[in-house]
Amino acid sequence: MKIGIYVGSFNPPHLGHLKVINYLLENNYVDKVIVIPTGNYWDKQDLIDIKHRINMLKFYENDKVIINDELNNIPYTYQVLDLLSKKYPNDNLQLIIGDDNLPKFHLWKNYQEILKYQVIVLKRNDINTFDTIAYQNNRKQFILIENFPKVNISSTIIRDYLNEKNSNVIKYLNPNVLNYIIDNNLYNIRDTKRFIKKKI
Repeated sequence: MKIGIYVGSFNPPHLGHLKVINYLLENNYVDKVIVIPTGNYWDKQDLIDIKHRINMLKFYENDKVIINDELNNIPYTYQVLDLLSKKYPNDNLQLIIGDDNLPKFHLWKNYQEILKYQVIVLKRNDINTFDTIAYQNNRKQFILIENFPKVNISSTIIRDYLNEKNSNVIKYLNPNVLNYIIDNNLYNIRDTKRFIKKKI
C-alpha cells in the first residue's frame, strides 16, 4: 500500500489542504494519507494549541485519511518517517511536500534519511525543480506532479481574514472547521456576530 505522509502546521486546516489530499487519493498517487500537524517546536507565531488543530483536522478523517495525534512533537521529518516505517513495515511511505520546499530541502535535518522514501512534490509555485540540489542528486526519489491545480490560499491569509472579520474566509474553510474556530474563539476572534449568522 502507498501511504502519503502530509506534515504541516495546518494553522488552520483549509480547503487547499483538503484539495491536496483528495487529488492524491483520486488520482491513485497514494492509497491512504496520514496527516500530521506539527507541535510548536519552531516557535511559529500565531500557532494555536496542537489539540485544536488536531480537532479541526478530524473533520477530514475517513477510512483513507488518518489524522495522527501521536507524532506531533517529533521535531524532524526524518524521525517521523522512521517511526512510521516501523508501524507500517510492509507499506510504501511517500512524503508529500510543495515545490516551495525544494530549494532548501538539502538543508533539512538528515535529508538523506528522508530520501530513503519517495517524495511527492506538488508543483504550485513555479519553482524550477530541476535546478534544486536535492532533486539533481536524487531524481529517482521524487515524484513530480506538475498538473496539480493551483491553490490561491494559505493559512496565513485565512488567519488575516479571521482577524479582520472578513467573510471571504467562508469560501476557504470547511463549515465544521469555521464553526469550531468560532465556538473556541480562536485566532483572536472576539466579535463573531458576522460569522455566527453564516454558521452552517
